[in-house]
Amino acid sequence: MAVSRGQRTEDRGQESLAYRFSLWAVPLFFRFLSVMLFSTCRVERRGYGNFTQFADSASSFIAAFWHYGVIYTVHQARGLPYVAMVSPSKDGEYISRILQSKGFATVRGSRSKGGIGALKGLIREIRKGKTGVLVADGSQGPAREAQAGSILLASHTGVPIVPLGWAASSYWTFRSWDKTALPKPFSRIVMLYGEPLYVPKGADPQQIEEHRQELEKRLNDLYEKGWEEFGRKEH
Repeated sequence: MAVSRGQRTEDRGQESLAYRFSLWAVPLFFRFLSVMLFSTCRVERRGYGNFTQFADSASSFIAAFWHYGVIYTVHQARGLPYVAMVSPSKDGEYISRILQSKGFATVRGSRSKGGIGALKGLIREIRKGKTGVLVADGSQGPAREAQAGSILLASHTGVPIVPLGWAASSYWTFRSWDKTALPKPFSRIVMLYGEPLYVPKGADPQQIEEHRQELEKRLNDLYEKGWEEFGRKEH
């Protein structure tokens, strides 16, 4: 059966209306869910001074973490003027709205689309005093393999990278490339903060690669130490 042009236009309009409504509703639902869920959890911190030495003095830095932990890390990342890179995709708009609802500034881009422009945007915001937030393995992975974005950003701005990670006694995982994890209610969560990684300003390609490998090692060390506390090798 043929569908008229008017029907297609109406369908697109209804889809657009539903999408606009969801952009308003999803951040509210996320905030409600995170407060209700995570307020029941007991949090222990390891190496917290590596974070507070910059946060308490309002000094800019870059927070880097693996993609699997993005939901809880975003919940923890509050109280500072953060700026984050978010995918320019339609799904990325939800993440951008959620982050903005928590006080983040966002720039849009990814490794495959708009990455250079987004990196420049992050550099501008960090030079204004904001703290950068980057998923070290990117939006598409491979999981727990660091990309060069955090290193390039640190090299251009001169601010250190603080690796972050977390593990939980009980959690859910999603069927995604990174097995995104979500702590369950009343779980014990260990939040880990690694030693800051400094990258030389104007680092050459060899230095970029050396520091990328070092960031990957530090993040995986945190990952393994965290899950070892619960008798696991990985989540």
